[in-house]
Amino acid sequence: MEERSLRVYTDKTFFTKLTNTITKLFIPTKIGINGMLISVKRNALLKAYELTIEKQNDTKKETFQKKYEDAFSLYLEAIDKHIMDSIYKKVKADSATDFEKNALSHYYEIIHIKETEYIEYKYRKQKYLLELDYATIKELDKPKLMEKYIPFYIDKMDSLYKGLLKHFSIKLADNLTYQNKDEIYEKIFKVLEEYITTILPLKMERDNSDTYKQIIEEYEKFENYTIGKLDQNEGIEKRMVLLAISRKLFTHSLPLIVAEQCYIKLLKDVRSLIVDTRVIKKQEKAYSLLIRLIEDYNIKLLATKIYWDKPAKREEYKAFWKKYQELEKQKEKNKQEYQKQKEILFVRADLKEVYKNENRYCKIIQFYKNKLVDLGAMKELKNSYQSVGNYIGRKELCKK
Repeated sequence: MEERSLRVYTDKTFFTKLTNTITKLFIPTKIGINGMLISVKRNALLKAYELTIEKQNDTKKETFQKKYEDAFSLYLEAIDKHIMDSIYKKVKADSATDFEKNALSHYYEIIHIKETEYIEYKYRKQKYLLELDYATIKELDKPKLMEKYIPFYIDKMDSLYKGLLKHFSIKLADNLTYQNKDEIYEKIFKVLEEYITTILPLKMERDNSDTYKQIIEEYEKFENYTIGKLDQNEGIEKRMVLLAISRKLFTHSLPLIVAEQCYIKLLKDVRSLIVDTRVIKKQEKAYSLLIRLIEDYNIKLLATKIYWDKPAKREEYKAFWKKYQELEKQKEKNKQEYQKQKEILFVRADLKEVYKNENRYCKIIQFYKNKLVDLGAMKELKNSYQSVGNYIGRKELCKK
């Protein structure tokens, strides 16, 4: 009786599983045939990935690498097919969830740039498909599968983000219009933010290397800007933190010359914010940000610059650096005076820079001069006149 009972129970369990599997084969959803195909391709990919890691020093490592790349292509094709066969049908039948509708919308946004920006399309599509399957695995709640998937996911996503940054860096070197350059800057900041929000926490959780210990303070600052709606000032602050982190993580993908252009873009933005703000309190807040940004730009970036296009600029920076170091020595003796002199040094340095385009920056030049007067570093000449023939008029800095 015990044997018969056991046999019946076993058979029932077997046929129940078989029925459920056959049912799933005919349901074109996430858990249907496409989901099963993705699972098969995913498992093959993970095995191939583990072999490439194990056989890095093997004489046949190129063969293992080729198998891994082929497995990766088949895996992405399976996810792509899932989107078209499953999510598309559900959206068309008006039975899709908001998540699935957004997923398809995002998918078509990426497809849209294929003809005009193929390299960007290639990286973004791969990244998107991986994100979609990663979200699926999280929903399945299978710790063992996730433990195997995470190393591959981090490794691949890391290379895709770096590929995007490198691509945008190359594009900035092209002869782009001002507007097109602004679009590239926006894309760079967006990619940096995505990476630091989604991939960096996974890497920090699994890796205790010194690289991540060095950026923990900046990362904690960044987290403060992920809550609530940011004003224009806070938006620039967040981007300043993103650039600071990028100098540790993307030294090759985001070269120093590109990071420098990004800093210059932020300096332009905060200067505009100062002169466009009519509220004194907000203007002072923006000015405080400017001082910190000038310090970051000069100390965290220019201090590490080895190659200079113009020797005169290098000598000018050497003089600035010498004064800065002298101030640092006096820091502990009188902190208030130290802050004042540092502010004067930074304002004068940026004043020299904006004077190169006096017409464009006339308002910020006047603002800087007023600040230097307030700091006691410049004397104010209230009644300044010029005489041309029989005409006498006050000098105007901004040309109308």
